[in-house]
Amino acid sequence: MIVYPAIDLRNGVCVRLMHGRFDQVTEYDQVPAARLAAFAAEGATWIHVVDLDGAEAGKAMQHKLIGEMAGSLAVNIQSGGGVRTLMDVRNLLNAGVSRVVVGSQAVTEPAVVSAWLAKFGYDRLTLAFDVRVGEDGVPVPSLKGWTEAAGIDLWAALDRYPVGTLENVLITDVGRDGALTGPNLELLAEVMRRRPDLKVQASGGVSSLDDLKAARAIGCDGAIVGRAIYEGRFTARQAIEAVA
Repeated sequence: MIVYPAIDLRNGVCVRLMHGRFDQVTEYDQVPAARLAAFAAEGATWIHVVDLDGAEAGKAMQHKLIGEMAGSLAVNIQSGGGVRTLMDVRNLLNAGVSRVVVGSQAVTEPAVVSAWLAKFGYDRLTLAFDVRVGEDGVPVPSLKGWTEAAGIDLWAALDRYPVGTLENVLITDVGRDGALTGPNLELLAEVMRRRPDLKVQASGGVSSLDDLKAARAIGCDGAIVGRAIYEGRFTARQAIEAVA
């Protein structure tokens, strides 16, 4: 299983949000490139970089910085946030990003995103489904920086991408993101049960090495790790070694 240490960018610095809320921000690094280099030095082969300003604004805001980061080291970067157009995808790939993350558009414009997948290659895009699980247990995607609920559930959203037209998905339980309460293993397992063709990345709530081992045990292809590393619960190297 691939461990993706996370770098979330806001106003050019590295931060983390609580439950995806832009009014609950913790700042960690003034120089994101230094954090990127540190993760690479600890053995990370993939790093997850998010343009939070872009996610909030609904348009690319920090792609220049992300491109500079991608060009600074021989490490794979998976990046998104505010990706809304074909040009956004192309710009990130041309800047050196290995895989582009598409969020809201994957739910609201599946035909457009399907065309991007066909054009750039299934291995060059990850579709991110950030969901809130209601009291009825139904996961509903959140859109536009997690500020709006989609009109369909996660299962309907995934059905718009038939087997053979999609490879990588990132599933975030927004209610657990940044909260260190453990990933939603039940949700992740259900995604893989329904769509065994997909490579699933777990996101939201990872708090311990045991959480990572549990994600690997149920079949996740990867896991995004943020606050737990920043707050010293374990290092990126320990996380990578735990699931090697």
